[in-house]
Amino acid sequence: MSPRSASVNEELRRRSRERLLQATVELVAERGYEATTLADIADRAGSARGLVSYYFPGKRHLLQSAVHRLMHRTLEAALRREPATDDGRELMARAIDAILGLAAGSPVLMRTHMAGILAAEGFVQCPEQQRLARLLRETVVAYGSPDPDSDYPMLRALLMGAVFAVLMPGAPMPPERLRAELFTRYGLDWELGVPPGGEPPGGTGQSIVPQ
Repeated sequence: MSPRSASVNEELRRRSRERLLQATVELVAERGYEATTLADIADRAGSARGLVSYYFPGKRHLLQSAVHRLMHRTLEAALRREPATDDGRELMARAIDAILGLAAGSPVLMRTHMAGILAAEGFVQCPEQQRLARLLRETVVAYGSPDPDSDYPMLRALLMGAVFAVLMPGAPMPPERLRAELFTRYGLDWELGVPPGGEPPGGTGQSIVPQ
């Protein structure tokens, strides 16, 4: 049997990493962060336990990468769903609704993610986060920003703040109120994106855990 090519090995590594990220999202959503072990994640992913440490320096890093992957895939599905559009205002509305939808629909997962960002480990720079950042920046560009380098970090901060507000224990703010504030800031009509109660193709605005 001839040895596998470098491209085949790279694809196998990519799939293995993806399985670990997906297993992390599923288990933390089901059991919570503390009750989920790295061994549980490896078992759910069907991977050797040593592979978790090979790809990720720790559980918190793994969780942030997994949630950034989920956010990227959810946002991408929202932006690309039918009917396809290149209208920057519609794309901005879809982006806002996608992130608010995750916060409202996956509270355990997103609260754990936000707690990790505020912990000593801080914000993790990873390939999944970078893909999410590029997609959000593209949305800012499509919206017509004259200065994406300044406006992208502001959008990111506003969305993170809205997620915190939705998930605040004991004093959560309604997603509809936060949506209204964000839509006002960006001059968006309420009917754009996924208005509360709407059911667009693909379930944008609902909690989804892409495979």
